[in-house]
Amino acid sequence: MARTVARVIVDALSELGVRQVFGVVGDALNPVTDAIRTTENLEWVGCRHEEAAAFAASAQSQLTGTVGVCMGTVGPGSVHLLNGLYDAAKSHAPVLAIAGQVPLAELGSDYFQEVDNDALFSDVAVFRATVTSPGQLPQMLETAVRTALGRKGVAVLTVPGDLGDQELTDDRPARFSLNAPVSRPDDSAVRRAAELLDRAERVTLLVGEGARAARDDVLTLADRLAAPMVLTLKAKAGFEGDANPFQVGQTGLIGNPAAASALQDADTLLLLGTDFPYRDWYPEGRTVVQVDTDATHIGRRVPVDVGLVGDTGATVRDLLGHLATASAGTEGARDRSHLEKARERFDRWRDGQARLADPQHDKGLVGRVRSALDNRGNDIRPEALAAVVDRVAADDAVFTSDTGMATVWLSRFVEMRGERRLIGSYNLGSMANAMPHALGAQCLDRDRQVVAFCGDGGLSMLLGDLMTLKTYRLPVKLVVFDNRRLGMVKLEQEQAGLPEFGTVLDNPDFAAVAQAMGIPGIRVTDPAELEDSVRRAFRTEGPVLLDVLTNPDEVAVPAKPSVEQGWGFAVAKVKEVVRSHGESNGR
Repeated sequence: MARTVARVIVDALSELGVRQVFGVVGDALNPVTDAIRTTENLEWVGCRHEEAAAFAASAQSQLTGTVGVCMGTVGPGSVHLLNGLYDAAKSHAPVLAIAGQVPLAELGSDYFQEVDNDALFSDVAVFRATVTSPGQLPQMLETAVRTALGRKGVAVLTVPGDLGDQELTDDRPARFSLNAPVSRPDDSAVRRAAELLDRAERVTLLVGEGARAARDDVLTLADRLAAPMVLTLKAKAGFEGDANPFQVGQTGLIGNPAAASALQDADTLLLLGTDFPYRDWYPEGRTVVQVDTDATHIGRRVPVDVGLVGDTGATVRDLLGHLATASAGTEGARDRSHLEKARERFDRWRDGQARLADPQHDKGLVGRVRSALDNRGNDIRPEALAAVVDRVAADDAVFTSDTGMATVWLSRFVEMRGERRLIGSYNLGSMANAMPHALGAQCLDRDRQVVAFCGDGGLSMLLGDLMTLKTYRLPVKLVVFDNRRLGMVKLEQEQAGLPEFGTVLDNPDFAAVAQAMGIPGIRVTDPAELEDSVRRAFRTEGPVLLDVLTNPDEVAVPAKPSVEQGWGFAVAKVKEVVRSHGESNGR
């Protein structure tokens, strides 16, 4: 029997190993969703908003390294995919979006809901095409998938409403022939890099997610070079924990002083699998060696002395073969004082952070003084909440985090030990990603623990897809940092010397909202009840929303606080106090 366009697409997705397709049903996509309905090993997950569907597909792609799939129907349905697809594109996550379109005969007539999808997705997609004839399949689909995987980006395949049910006259199975190439840099470049590293007295590694698959090789290199290892946020999963005696945490605004000093004190930096974008956090005048699979990333953040374009693992193994520096404990080994100094600073910083996260901290003398200044309402400290979740969560949990303060607390107080994974909108920086990312992650494995660190602003932006968690019985644990603020914006305003404005959120009782949707909700307002409440939430089967009222005036001190930031913060606080006598935040 001849197959239809819709059947060819769905069969190919099934053969690729795709397990879920996320989207909202409707008109042009009806033939495709009906084909999914009759396919045994492929599940349709009906979301309440297409943006959530795209975020979910992005999360699946990031966790599996394979293609994630979402769908949006004609016009507004496709437009709603955009933000989630930008998240995938900026995260280098292969995602296939199937977009609906008006009937072929109506194209270009300004038909009801007509949108030029090829133009709409021109910036976000590495591949975009509209199917205009059944004979273009399966070749066009094969090209879309290969391009998404090969270029680690978004492919958009648009299917007009009258084409899905049309049959192919010359049918064949889809053939993808997928494999991942391993590239190596030129040997002469590796030798030059090794010479620079051998001559260096103090090497610091800046390690990104692109090095995660090469963990053992990177640890061997750090040991050989006696180099502290600064991690990007996305490298936490894979390089954090006691099993890595070289890591000193993150740099940047969410980082710590030890990591900032490790970079500043080095004479040579080795960047491995990272495109860390914040130029202000790179020290000037250092020798820099960079390893990346993408040649366009070399030197675009900081001037580079030697750029090595290739797979991180293969390149690091080549470097180890050329280094004259001996292994630790043998003759000719490098002095380890730079590493030891960085680790001592990191341990001191962690001890201080652990004291801040102690629920008993505010009862001591220092804590009482601090509370009188920044927590007069005795709200729950967000540090304490994150630290309790870290203790309670499984060692193979998948964490997601909303952009903003929820990510700050996760980065500082949740350790990606064991087999833990971390997903967030860390390149696009979108709000509202944590819950839909968690949705996609949980669909992959309903028995694996998935924890979403949600900001109250982010959660409320796509609140409707709480119902998707309930409908599909996805046991995500939603931890809401409910500070009634757009917290990161508040901090940005205050550091610039501006009074807080437009950031106050008139929140509902999110636990009660969850209960009304059929999801267990727990609201925590008393610091003394925090640990028991977190443990109860994690013991409860199915999805749970934990709404924790946290201190809105908590300050996350950056790794290198400047005098200007401190002065701006002080000025802002004075302005806020003056304004509070009769002027509301919203005026």
